[in-house]
Amino acid sequence: MRKASIKIANQFAGILTQDEYGYHFAYDSTYVLNQDATPVSLTLPLRTSPYTSPVLFPFFDGLIPEGWLLDIAEKNWKLNPRDRMGLLLVCCKDCIGTVSIEEIKGEERP
Repeated sequence: MRKASIKIANQFAGILTQDEYGYHFAYDSTYVLNQDATPVSLTLPLRTSPYTSPVLFPFFDGLIPEGWLLDIAEKNWKLNPRDRMGLLLVCCKDCIGTVSIEEIKGEERP
């Protein structure tokens, strides 16, 4: 199982997980209760129950580079282009915009 901490404007917003059943995104309960909280995207509105999908959510998949930049990432880190979570964790630590993604290793807390 792989996990990523999702931050919006440097504030912890939730956790994205990949397991044998697919992908899961859950907003942090404290974040959802924050009056100034904004959703990660319009396709993932704020809610307390987790989202589940057999494929990486389109918003997160859209953060992964394309074209020549993706080719460089695949070659430098020896990543499979079908490993969308791997690409997201490696290439999207410092995205354009307010969303940032940071890998959670082991049982560490974000």
